Amino acid sequence: MCQHLHSVVSSDSLSAPLQDALLPFLKILLNCKTSASESSLISLRFLFWIQISLFQPTNWIQPPPEICPNQSHGGLPRLPLWNPTANPYQNTNKPQNRNHWFGNFGQFLAKTFVSQGHTVLAHSRSDYSDTAAKLGVSFFSDPHDLCEEHPEVVMLCTSILSTKSVLKSIPFHRLRRSTLFVDGLSVKEFPRSLFLEILPEEFDILCTHPMFGPESGKNGWAGLTFMYDKVRIGNDDPRISRCGRFLDVFAREGCRMVEMSCADHDKYSAESQFITHTMGRVLERFGLESSSINTKGYETLLKLVENTAKDSFDLYCGLFMYNNNAMEQLEKLELAFQSLKRELFGNLQSLYGRQLFEEGE
Repeated sequence: MCQHLHSVVSSDSLSAPLQDALLPFLKILLNCKTSASESSLISLRFLFWIQISLFQPTNWIQPPPEICPNQSHGGLPRLPLWNPTANPYQNTNKPQNRNHWFGNFGQFLAKTFVSQGHTVLAHSRSDYSDTAAKLGVSFFSDPHDLCEEHPEVVMLCTSILSTKSVLKSIPFHRLRRSTLFVDGLSVKEFPRSLFLEILPEEFDILCTHPMFGPESGKNGWAGLTFMYDKVRIGNDDPRISRCGRFLDVFAREGCRMVEMSCADHDKYSAESQFITHTMGRVLERFGLESSSINTKGYETLLKLVENTAKDSFDLYCGLFMYNNNAMEQLEKLELAFQSLKRELFGNLQSLYGRQLFEEGE
């Protein structure tokens, strides 16, 4: 018999309250005593809600992607695609296995979930039914209908800036009280605090960071890092098993599984991910250009700029606003650059002085 693991992830077109988005930034400005002569508002355009239904058949089967999601293949149950014109209250006798979402990252994850034999359902305010069908994913247009399927795992694949508004929009009362909530953000203390503040106490919490995306993971996930923190997991066997089965999705793909506290993640991430994004964006604005005599090192810099430019500025802004360690790293980077300039100009001045002295003799 199949063991069912349900998970949710979402996509919406909502706007977080302005004060929620700007408050951390304003705090930073006040702490730095910076005069805000110029200001720009961040536009929040897309939120992603994803629900994933995970099946673990006795004989692991990977159905070909061309199989229609409403067909049965190799003993794996398939869910009918959600019809947005159908009566949402009509009893269609659908099986209690539900799931998934839809931005670039959501579609990227969905391919692997489906290839492992999991059933994936999607929700978005935009109509992604055609895209979902091509991926073997079932599409829901109403989050209430999705939650009424009682998924075991709800995974938020949202932007950092939109996470709070998405989380508050989920109809918790339609979910089972033992539901496991998972996030996939690039910062970790922020969603941890948010989950503990907003989610009912009965819900389990798993904070994760798949440290790869559609570009770095396009040839597979083997060797790529998946960080996780079991913030609040019930002590009973079914809950422990459910969390393990979710993590096993990434372990099966060969990910390097790293269990780490959210606080430690943000400390190390500020020293690596935030600095990487910062250098990429600085070099992008510097205007690096390729030539016929590029060195290997220069090619590496061009690749860094290319990869950084593919990520939205909202992501970079979120890494800064919602990681308490980011400002310290930015200040250290600025001090390092100033120190390098002083040393460079100091050596130049010393050399020039010696030359003048020698010429005077």
